[in-house]
Amino acid sequence: MTQRGRATRPTGPAGRPRRADAPRGGERAVGPRGDLAARRARLRAVIEPVVTAAGYDLEDLSVSRAGRRHVVRVIVDADGGIRLDAVAEVSRAVSAALDAAEEAGGDLVAGEYQLEISSPGVDRPLTLPRHWRRNVGRLVKVTARGAGAPTGQPAGDRQVTGRVVEADDERVVLEADTGRTAWTYAELGPGRVQIEFHRLDEIEETDELDDTDDMDDTDDFDDEDDVEDEER
Repeated sequence: MTQRGRATRPTGPAGRPRRADAPRGGERAVGPRGDLAARRARLRAVIEPVVTAAGYDLEDLSVSRAGRRHVVRVIVDADGGIRLDAVAEVSRAVSAALDAAEEAGGDLVAGEYQLEISSPGVDRPLTLPRHWRRNVGRLVKVTARGAGAPTGQPAGDRQVTGRVVEADDERVVLEADTGRTAWTYAELGPGRVQIEFHRLDEIEETDELDDTDDMDDTDDFDDEDDVEDEER
């Protein structure tokens, strides 16, 4: 069973103090939205090659404020999932790359920040062929666009719930109560994995998710300054 998890580092690269000319952790960075996009682009340029070299896919990267610091969240995945020890290895490699980038070119994120590396949760939408491929065997709910109703009613969007039987780069095959149907990805919206608590593997997966959530180091955040202004 693949163990899902999260690895965090509580401060900026190598625990290095803020630069003297950087804004204080509790001050809001000021600048146009274009600056935020540029910041994410700089982070991605450093992080994605490291994740790819380790054999994983960078699924998402976001920056948000939490209390007096920023939180850089990185989501990685691979065929067969990614184990907690692998998450920790990727976290160390990404941290080292961020250290080197800041040594060479200055702060990538203004002030102190916390780096979080995690694997996707089961609630993350399936939007790419690899997402569907990695969830073969799971029950999924998805909107089928322009699909004709089974009774011959006019075509229109409808909800389909079925088990992922096959998935490749072109299409996915879902097995529903009415049988198996092949869909191209253009015909489907984002898929959502349905938790089946009566299935042992789903129960174990949920337990592992709950265990790793306890590792999240957020006790030092101010309650009144809960996560705000997420920079996506």
